[in-house]
Amino acid sequence: MSDARGSSAEGDGKTLVSRLVEAVPLRSGSFIVTLYGDVVEPRGGRLWMGNIIETCRTVGISETLVRTAVSRLVAAGQLSGERQGRRSFYQLTDAARREFLSASRILFDPQPEAGWLFVWLGADQTGEAGPALERQGFVRLGPHWLLGPAHHLPADPSLVAFDARTAAGPMLRRLVAAHWDLAAFGAAYDAFLAAFAGLAAALADGVRLADAQALQLRLLLVHAYRAAALRDARLPADTLPPDWSGHRAGRLFADLYLRLSPAADRYVGQHFLAGDGLLPAESPDILGRTASLARVRDGA
Repeated sequence: MSDARGSSAEGDGKTLVSRLVEAVPLRSGSFIVTLYGDVVEPRGGRLWMGNIIETCRTVGISETLVRTAVSRLVAAGQLSGERQGRRSFYQLTDAARREFLSASRILFDPQPEAGWLFVWLGADQTGEAGPALERQGFVRLGPHWLLGPAHHLPADPSLVAFDARTAAGPMLRRLVAAHWDLAAFGAAYDAFLAAFAGLAAALADGVRLADAQALQLRLLLVHAYRAAALRDARLPADTLPPDWSGHRAGRLFADLYLRLSPAADRYVGQHFLAGDGLLPAESPDILGRTASLARVRDGA
């Protein structure tokens, strides 16, 4: 009897993974970035190439594509590699680690946006400061001026930033509608909600997953949510439509991540090599993520 239940549970898990692999667009390089952001970086940042290959294989990415993607990430200055005996290990470069930290805050420790920044670029328009701010959700109001949500004060000494406060009202909503494509942000969140509704229902019904399947599902979850959340300008709440799908997507992401993590983290701690030993199942960063996502799930 127990063997039959175990076989059924394994089949349910495989079906969930297969459906999400079909629903979530996957590129080898981007998925490896997800793997490092979710699993590797909060546990020290170093991983055996064999684990990268095997993890990608479970979502349909071939070893050839993985090796090509890793080579490109090394050439782009995002990964650095070293050999230990017959094994190769890869870790993030310092520059990539700073980018990952910023992305990690958006995914795992989201903060409400309460204000705006005006940024003056000055006379020099040849630098990277303007495009970098635009990638963070700022829009240009003219050749020298940008406006964006006050995620953080730009550290670039060549910029002049003004902290702006404004009362919510129809004119502010018109300003936002004129410069930000809220429909595109909302559509990305809607697609995420539709793709993961089945997983939420299955977990609510008590589906049993193998530890490896829990990790596969969590990586697909992070990969899909990352694509939506990092594209979102994260505008102040009083400028967003009622029942903004980004809020529902964030709560669903937090709930599913917390449900999958005990089994997923157990698998990592038993199978993922960092060098002489295994990656830990838990770390201070992992515990911090858990606490932060619990607050998001509970609406705290």
